Amino acid sequence: MQNFKCSFCGNKHTVHKKTQYIYRHDDNFLIVNDVPCEECEFCGEQYFEAEVLKRIESHFHEINAGKRKVEHLDVPVENFG
Repeated sequence: MQNFKCSFCGNKHTVHKKTQYIYRHDDNFLIVNDVPCEECEFCGEQYFEAEVLKRIESHFHEINAGKRKVEHLDVPVENFG
């Protein structure tokens, strides 16, 4: 990224990598693997292109409408306390 400055630590260097992204809408989640991002080399904050996030959102809505098949994962949920 040119002229980049991390909004958390101020570092000016990133590395291009793929990561896991968790999309949440209301009480529904979508875990997406191998999502491209730029990651701050110092603090690890991740930055995503708008087009990538729009595509994830679109896939989420297609899945909930039954237009796209995906693997499902059963995850236990517990309140702290």
